[in-house]
Amino acid sequence: MARMADRTLPPLPEPDPVSSASIRRALAQNLGADSLLGVRSVPIPSARPGRKGKEKRLKVLDEEQVKSCTKCGLAKTRHKTVFGQGHGAARLVFVGEAPGADEDRQGLAFVGRAGKLLTDMIHAMGLTREEVFICNVLKCRPPNNREPAPDEIRSCSPYLMEQLSIIEPEVIVTLGAPATRLLLNTDESIGRLRGRFHEFYLSDQPGESAAIPLMPTYHPAYLLRSPGEKKKTWADLKMVLAHLGLPVPAR
Repeated sequence: MARMADRTLPPLPEPDPVSSASIRRALAQNLGADSLLGVRSVPIPSARPGRKGKEKRLKVLDEEQVKSCTKCGLAKTRHKTVFGQGHGAARLVFVGEAPGADEDRQGLAFVGRAGKLLTDMIHAMGLTREEVFICNVLKCRPPNNREPAPDEIRSCSPYLMEQLSIIEPEVIVTLGAPATRLLLNTDESIGRLRGRFHEFYLSDQPGESAAIPLMPTYHPAYLLRSPGEKKKTWADLKMVLAHLGLPVPAR
């Protein structure tokens, strides 16, 4: 199977409210060393890099900023930071909420029971984990897998925004309500948001960034508890494949 980032596509058609606007504003200003949230943007070369260049920039972001981050209290309780992994120039990025216990031990995103289901979902799409990029809003596990606190999202979200800025995906799939609400700056339920594409902008300043199609769907952990919703998630993922111009495997 050809690598996902090398496939030729036709042109694409067309919450944390306390943190989203300020995060995007800081990113629009290139997130300098003295930015509002203190995340230093990885320098962007004049020519857009391919996979090798993007993966180098992601590695710098991880090793020089994320791994040593102490911006919130999760730095005191984590075992390992969980940056995310996959193809550095992926056309498709999956974004979840936060690492769990397995991820915290291994330093890898989506490796527990929910991760296995996500792997199965990706394989059902005719893809592999190596062809996409998988990450979370938070890079550290909240104790006892509790929901992320607003200050934790505020502190950690710029890393996600920088990842998306580097990778430049053609489509984003948000897994669950927290990631969806942050990126779409809404408090709507995932049940009302899923099933159709939304526009995501890295900058909240008009004209400063192109819209990235974003498909919200259910988190694999929720699907483990509510397997009856898997059909809806598969319908969402089929729309993603169609949007990317990729075939929908028979099931």
